[in-house]
Amino acid sequence: MPRKILIVTGDAGESYETLYALHRFQEAGDQAVIAAPSVRRLHLVMHDFEPGWDTYVERTGYGCDAQITIAEAKSSDYDAILLIGGRAPEYLRHNEDLLRLVNEFNDAGKWVWAICHGIQILVAAGLVQDRCVTCYEHVRFEVAQAGGTWDQRQAVRDGRIITAQTWQSHPDFYRLIFNALSE
Repeated sequence: MPRKILIVTGDAGESYETLYALHRFQEAGDQAVIAAPSVRRLHLVMHDFEPGWDTYVERTGYGCDAQITIAEAKSSDYDAILLIGGRAPEYLRHNEDLLRLVNEFNDAGKWVWAICHGIQILVAAGLVQDRCVTCYEHVRFEVAQAGGTWDQRQAVRDGRIITAQTWQSHPDFYRLIFNALSE
């Protein structure tokens, strides 16, 4: 029976992280569902690392269609939730429906995954305290302020939460995810 994975993003979500996740789960025979604040074509972005820049640069990325709204998503319908990075978590972390949903996944002992800036949603949901996580290095301060421990590895598992730094972490991140799903 295929697993059902909820992928959460929105406008300015990281394009490569979104599409890689969607395709990787489909390749594994899982059903991946994109949730966003509204059902429509999302405007995604690409963050890249350029020599001479102290931080990432942003460009327009491939788009992606959201299939359901965050408000209508039910944790009972899914095996795991994945929080995509990019700039979308800056505003999604204020979405009360999303914070409730993420906590429902956690409380039910389901998988909770976050990559890059997706950690901002976990911080807002109160799920980082006393945990070892990773994320994009320039948001690690938020992890420390929330009582978590930032790890410099590309991907980290702490219980049922798996986190990764950036799209460059995909090999390590998805290795942890698929090992966890096979348990």
